[in-house]
Amino acid sequence: MSDANEPVLLTGATGGIGVEVAERLAKAGYPLVLAARDREKLRALSARLRTLPNAVGDFPWFSVDMSQDASIASFASELSTRDIRFRGVVLMPPQDAPTNDPLPSSERWREILQCSFVGPLELLKVAIAAMKPDPASGRRCKVVIISGMSSVQVMGHYASSNVIRCAWLAEAKTLAFALGERGIHVNTLSLGGTLTPGYSASLARRAANAGVSFDERLSEETSNIPLRKYGSPKEVAAAVEALLSPFTDHITGINVLHDGGFTRAY
Repeated sequence: MSDANEPVLLTGATGGIGVEVAERLAKAGYPLVLAARDREKLRALSARLRTLPNAVGDFPWFSVDMSQDASIASFASELSTRDIRFRGVVLMPPQDAPTNDPLPSSERWREILQCSFVGPLELLKVAIAAMKPDPASGRRCKVVIISGMSSVQVMGHYASSNVIRCAWLAEAKTLAFALGERGIHVNTLSLGGTLTPGYSASLARRAANAGVSFDERLSEETSNIPLRKYGSPKEVAAAVEALLSPFTDHITGINVLHDGGFTRAY
């Protein structure tokens, strides 16, 4: 449970994973600031969080498009105006769609980098600037960056994502060294297959096209995972809460694999 008045910033708050993270943290007593692009979804999520047990604060929200510099600048200005200070940040950079193209055009690369790395990194810089840790008094700030399994194990059909996700691991390591003395911890969470509503719908379509049941298709797809299952958004939310908690008071610069054992490190 959070013991501070300062909120945690949650980006991608209205997505399949973001909603579960928001609800988990709200029930644990964390004040939150919500960020995503869709205003109506943000408004509805904020209202729902206020009804949960142990909910703290009003759950303010900001419509932010991480692919647009002007949107991030507007977010920074609003934070300054409201004098908002963050105790933590959960950053979910937008994921590039799977592609088998190993050599995207220069124009496409610029688009991918802006949307999935440059823009989110600029937003993270804004959030870090709004942190006021004080290690001497035990006051530490936590950054959790959610990436994907191709950050540690290359996936052939995630060509551009292989690059972006590895870039986030490298940047997180860099920030862990640079910010550690200030009491800011930076860790990453690499997700394997996760049964978000969107992925479940995609799996159902593949099952129908193959003439098999959803469970049969799921069993086939997870046969190479030691735990024989995909993760759930609720399980991701539990991992995020742990990385924000005192559990990581002496941990920074690590990458947690949340993939059911899929990645072989030997």
